[in-house]
Amino acid sequence: MRVAKRVAAVAAGLAVTVLATAGLSGCAPVQSGPAATGTDQQTGQLRVWLFDEVNRGPKEAVVKEAVTEFQNAHQGVTVDVQYIQVQSRAERFKAAFSDPKSAPDVAEFGNTDLAGYVSGGGFAELDLSSWAEAKDLLPTVADTGKVDGKTYGVPWYVGIRALYYRTDVFTELGLKPPTKLDEIAPLARQIRAAKPDLLGISAGGKYTYAAMPFVWANGGDIAREDGGKYVSTIDSTESKAGLRQYTELISDDICPPAQCAGNGGDASVEAFRAGKAAMVIGGDFNRKSVDASTAAGKYAVVPVPGTTAGSIAPAFAGGNLLGVMKGSERKTLANQFLQLLGGKQYQRKMFDAMGNMPTFGDVQNDLAKANPVVEPFIKTLNAGTKFVPVTPNWAKIDAQAVLPTLLQEVAAAGNDLDTAAKKAADAMNAAFSS
Repeated sequence: MRVAKRVAAVAAGLAVTVLATAGLSGCAPVQSGPAATGTDQQTGQLRVWLFDEVNRGPKEAVVKEAVTEFQNAHQGVTVDVQYIQVQSRAERFKAAFSDPKSAPDVAEFGNTDLAGYVSGGGFAELDLSSWAEAKDLLPTVADTGKVDGKTYGVPWYVGIRALYYRTDVFTELGLKPPTKLDEIAPLARQIRAAKPDLLGISAGGKYTYAAMPFVWANGGDIAREDGGKYVSTIDSTESKAGLRQYTELISDDICPPAQCAGNGGDASVEAFRAGKAAMVIGGDFNRKSVDASTAAGKYAVVPVPGTTAGSIAPAFAGGNLLGVMKGSERKTLANQFLQLLGGKQYQRKMFDAMGNMPTFGDVQNDLAKANPVVEPFIKTLNAGTKFVPVTPNWAKIDAQAVLPTLLQEVAAAGNDLDTAAKKAADAMNAAFSS
């Protein structure tokens, strides 16, 4: 999922970041959660936690509208919304899982956090069978709210990344956007040679959600499931082919390591916003900020291409979920509010307010007709997405920055890719087996 800048990352997703914001990175799993309660009160205060944002005003306005609608429909019910900091979410949720009195009934959280939170017993399984709108959730996005086939979160928005490029630069140099993945580096190198004040592409050594499409497009992956456990495949021949293509971008003649190796999704996109880069892999959630930058009116977006002309590289399905806490004493009300705020009407309002990409297929199609600029992101989403391994142990791998370290060791330190990838795989396997 994205962090406070609506990242990434993710951008992120990532991650966001992301992965910023993106999408959000996983938190360390808790050991035990609150016991489920048989109480289901129909009145009183419903407590809701949502993530704070750099520019919270538009989000808060939409949420207030939903709260007013809900309270008007439920006499004797009040909804208390608290906005929590993304960076401190791990501590807040750990405390909430341990003490139901301090916990919300409904909460927003990153989809990469889900497995750890479910392992800790923090969220209740959701039954969406009676919710008519649920059938229109995009299957690959809906899967990001599941663990072992059971649903614990409703996707509130999805973060998808694509390739932003400067139309004025491409027109001046007589260039066209890349149609294959291996065309990106030569294009970026040609641009920097012609315009040394520009980065050919803004690529970050910590921007894992920009790197992973290169890995996935080449047939590689982070890990594979084997007998109920994950085994890293980041050192496979296919994965290394993608890593090699991405780390090639972080070089003096494209994006110098001194400038780029330490960048994540936010910093990478900021270089494009500031007019310092001809290309960047950015999220749909970055679009509004780019429109408010020096690049406004001088850029276009295309899907990150795959290895063959006309194909699209798989993107990380970042984003945030809405869930109901296991210890809630107002489960019916909590589910009803989740379905209102997470439903089509308010997802559309959140798109208009914040640029959040809805998770319903029909809503996305309507948006694409009215907003052609989002079409490349929707095409990317429809072409197929990938996700991190759904295991609570992913939080340990993320906390150890295994993938960013791998990218930086190759791009910045000049270490051998085979050695760095094997080191990363060993670190992952140690975490998977712990």
